[in-house]
Amino acid sequence: MVDFAKHYDAVIIGGGHNGLVCAFYLAQKGKSVAVLERRHVVGGAAVTEEFYPGFRNSVASYTVSLLNPKIIKDMQLYNHGLRIVERQVPNFMPLGDSSYFLPSYSLEAMQKEVAKFSARDAEVLPQYYAALEVIAQQLRETLLDAPPNMGGGLKELVKAAKLALRTSKLTLDQKRDLLELFSSSAGDFLDKWFESAPVKALFGFDGIVGNYASPYAAGSAYVLLHHVFGEVNGKTGVWGHAIGGMGAITQAMAQAAQEQGAEIAVNAAVKRVTVAKNKVQTVVLEDGREIQAKTIISNIHPQLLFLNMLDDAVVPQNFKRRITHWKGGAGTCRMNVALSQLPQFTCKPSDCVEPFHTGGIIIAPSLEYMERAYLHARQYGWSQQPVVEMLIPSTLDDSLAPKGHHVASLFCQHVAPQLSHGRTWDECREEVADLMIDTVNQYAPNFKASVVGRQINSPLDLERNFGLVKGDIFHGALSLDQLFSARPMLGYADYRTPVKGLYMCGASTHPGGGVTGIPGHNAAKAWLSDN
Repeated sequence: MVDFAKHYDAVIIGGGHNGLVCAFYLAQKGKSVAVLERRHVVGGAAVTEEFYPGFRNSVASYTVSLLNPKIIKDMQLYNHGLRIVERQVPNFMPLGDSSYFLPSYSLEAMQKEVAKFSARDAEVLPQYYAALEVIAQQLRETLLDAPPNMGGGLKELVKAAKLALRTSKLTLDQKRDLLELFSSSAGDFLDKWFESAPVKALFGFDGIVGNYASPYAAGSAYVLLHHVFGEVNGKTGVWGHAIGGMGAITQAMAQAAQEQGAEIAVNAAVKRVTVAKNKVQTVVLEDGREIQAKTIISNIHPQLLFLNMLDDAVVPQNFKRRITHWKGGAGTCRMNVALSQLPQFTCKPSDCVEPFHTGGIIIAPSLEYMERAYLHARQYGWSQQPVVEMLIPSTLDDSLAPKGHHVASLFCQHVAPQLSHGRTWDECREEVADLMIDTVNQYAPNFKASVVGRQINSPLDLERNFGLVKGDIFHGALSLDQLFSARPMLGYADYRTPVKGLYMCGASTHPGGGVTGIPGHNAAKAWLSDN
């Protein structure tokens, strides 16, 4: 319980997973830490709730891979009840009445599956995996440190030199791959490797997840890379499910942080941060309560912090101008549905749970399909042929639904963050939800009739409920001008801000979004080095 009469070493705004990770590391070092969460439960977008009587699911974030193994180990999350099970297959892509693409974690099995579409693609697949893994490993090695900070002096120059030394060990071909993955489009990158539309679609889907852009937009190749650097239970490139939903992760984190002495308050919405002599003083809640702190660490979207919570006079105008124009808007709609029965796919019917039911079921048969969906969303607000990824976590976790029933997560891409022509998401939410369900129903004809309840989070709902401005799951686009030393901007990639005593630990900092815990870890590291 937070003591509002106490003067804390650090107050963290936002009890999402990064805030909890940051609180853990600070408390572990004996610092007094208070976490203030606006909602009734900690976890931010990584929470599990009952959305229909008897049916529970992860409300927003919905699958596990990017959670850093060091953080899992340091916080002893498995000792706090966390259990992560692997998907039996990574993905499943229905393509038509009798055609489908069923990937495998096994390279040999994957090559056989790819060969159904292209013998050439099956032959080059090992080379593609190897090339991607080399660059992904380069990324993993940079995750747990702040990037070199522009204008940071000799220390930052040394850091940049070490980074250059690491990349200098790559071969020339590997350096070319690195450049392409950080600057080109997912479509262009994949076109150089593969000829089959389903194969390119499978890998290209990662380039548009949470990325409101065409798969042929420059920079989307990095978004593809961002989704493959993770691991589950020590296995790289694997995706999994947290038993009990994503809330099981953040509940375990909250327990770990509290055991170290961190204090947490829910229903504690922050209204503003006071500053005197360019140093933070207090956090003022919407209900009028105040709390003093030596340091304030923000786990919320930077626009909410710098444009809404701080007086204009304390934020440098050039900094404010850039934050005002911080690029974001993931273009996603997130749904949960309660099902009376398992979806029956025309291309692969089955009355019982099969391995393909545990994977990410992707409805997006080609890069061209994804591009059309984006272009239509830009023009009309959403596409009549949308991109949908569906997971059925109850196939791995029977605690989420009554016996014989299931829950499904629908992550729908390419809906406009803001609608034009005077329309609002409150007006269009149900119409778009119907379309998403109808889209799945084209491939699994029993799906629509099996839906007994649903929860809809439009981009506007994601903003209102979780503070994801424009529904952006990454707190800002993962574009080249907003990555690494430029996240959130050059000169402030080290988790510090222009205001003394004010730090950032959210997804708007390196390395970006996803349930990684890394920004929280790195922000704590930065603060401890200063204090």
